Amino acid sequence: MATTKWVLDPTHSEVTFKVKHLMFTNVSGNFTKFEATAESEDDGFNGASFSFSADVDSINTNNADRDGHLKSGDFFDAAQFPTISFKSTSVSKESEDELDITGDLTIHGVTKSVTLDVEFGGIQKDPWGNVKSGFSVTGKINRKDFGLSWNAALETGGVMLGEEVKLALELQFVKQ
Repeated sequence: MATTKWVLDPTHSEVTFKVKHLMFTNVSGNFTKFEATAESEDDGFNGASFSFSADVDSINTNNADRDGHLKSGDFFDAAQFPTISFKSTSVSKESEDELDITGDLTIHGVTKSVTLDVEFGGIQKDPWGNVKSGFSVTGKINRKDFGLSWNAALETGGVMLGEEVKLALELQFVKQ
C-alpha cells in the first residue's frame, strides 16, 4: 500500500500546556507557531509516523513578563534552543479510536523518549473537498528531565512551580 502524507492545518490546531503554580492552581500556555506532519499506510494510522516542532519564541501565557522569563536561560533558552521537537518511533493502535505514540521529544537540547495518549477523531471530507484527520493528544512530562529546573521556594513551604507539565494538543491534518 502507498504511503499517504498528511500536513497540519494550523488554523484548526492548537498546542497547549499546564503547570502547577504556587502548588494550588494551574497556569496555562500555548505555542502559536508550530508544524506537524504524519505519514500513514492506512486510514487507521496504526504504525504511522508523526513529527512535530514548535517555535519556543512563540510561547504565550497571556503575560509578557512570564513569557520573557520562559524564553530566558532560566527555562527554554530560546536563543540557544529555538525549537521543541518530537519524532515518533512507534505508533500502536489501542482501540478503534485510541493510539499510543512513543517518540523522541527534544526540549532545551535534551532528548527523552515519551509516550503520548491519542484519541483519533477519524477522517472527514470538508466542504471544499479536502480530506482531513483529527487527533487529540495528551501527555505528561517532568520539566526537570529536560533541564528546565528553575524554581523558587515559598516561605510557607513548597515551591513556586510544579515539575509536571500537562500537554494537550488538538491536531487536524490535511491529506496530500
